[in-house]
Amino acid sequence: MRVAILGAGAGGAAAVAELMQAGHEINLWNRSGETLAPFELAGGVEYAGVLGTGLARPRLMTTDLAAALRNVDAVVCTLPTFLHGAVARALADAALPPDVPLVLNPGHTGGALEFRATFTARGMPVPLIADFSTLTYVARKLEPQRVTVTGRANQVRVAALPGGDEALRVAHELFPAASPVRDVIAVGLSNMNMVLHPPGAILAAAWVEARSGDFTFYVDAMTAGVARVMKALDEERRAVARAYGHELPNVIEEMQAIGTVDKSVTDTTDFARAIAGGEANRRIKAPPSLAHRYYLEDFGHGLLPFMAFADVAGVPVPVAGSLFALGETLVGTSYRERGRTAEAMGIAGFDRDRLLALVRS
Repeated sequence: MRVAILGAGAGGAAAVAELMQAGHEINLWNRSGETLAPFELAGGVEYAGVLGTGLARPRLMTTDLAAALRNVDAVVCTLPTFLHGAVARALADAALPPDVPLVLNPGHTGGALEFRATFTARGMPVPLIADFSTLTYVARKLEPQRVTVTGRANQVRVAALPGGDEALRVAHELFPAASPVRDVIAVGLSNMNMVLHPPGAILAAAWVEARSGDFTFYVDAMTAGVARVMKALDEERRAVARAYGHELPNVIEEMQAIGTVDKSVTDTTDFARAIAGGEANRRIKAPPSLAHRYYLEDFGHGLLPFMAFADVAGVPVPVAGSLFALGETLVGTSYRERGRTAEAMGIAGFDRDRLLALVRS
């Protein structure tokens, strides 16, 4: 299959390595030529870790979106979700053919809805969209030409908008860990980052600023108090899911399915111990500053769309609301101005039944 991968960060680089190992032909696109330059100098994407060690050579590495999309069978978006609005507009303006599946790896919370709303607002046919709950890798670019992949997901939630069966098929062919659920609401509420990151990002903020992130986020910052806040936030997430007819596992059980918490963990109510003991995450450093994606992404594109889903369902989420308000104050920004609002997802003014009708065939 000929695939265009959008985004040359750690997720995109990992996808290049995995998909080329599987025999797919890859075009790699990135908005910034500066990000592509180290790969071009190396002759491809160097990779190390659980995918092995090697050099993956894409057919094309380019900043020209039209060139990257030419004659492809599928498009995979691996960009951070705070860039989804911009790339959705770019894809609509580039007239992405509606029969070319678009895989959001990840879409996180409300990704498919934001893409749908963007295409609709521009008067363009909505593509076939498959929406992943989380990135299929734990990966970091420790060097600009190399991605280090410390974990590959055993399972991630995926769903498509109505009529998107071909997108689901392609998503599973490219990423066998894809596990279908009923709708993109279930996918969005299975976004573990919106539970994992905001409590620690808020409660360890002084340490982030004082030590520039020189501590481990999932071990040093995973204290009993942080875990209590995380558990309360997770209970809100599951309550919202129930309002839409979904009974979702708790965050530890979901992380076990993904592979970032060990299967040997039997007490899935002990959040601190289970998360700190996970091999894939335990060496990951904390954010070096408040400009990190834990603050830029997981509040405005995690908690904010989650609160929109909760509002539509009529479920109170005071912990999420408190973390969100603190995040805006801490960072000194308005997540609502550039985040994934109900308006950005095209669901402003919806009630529960109308939203379910939109996302289910």
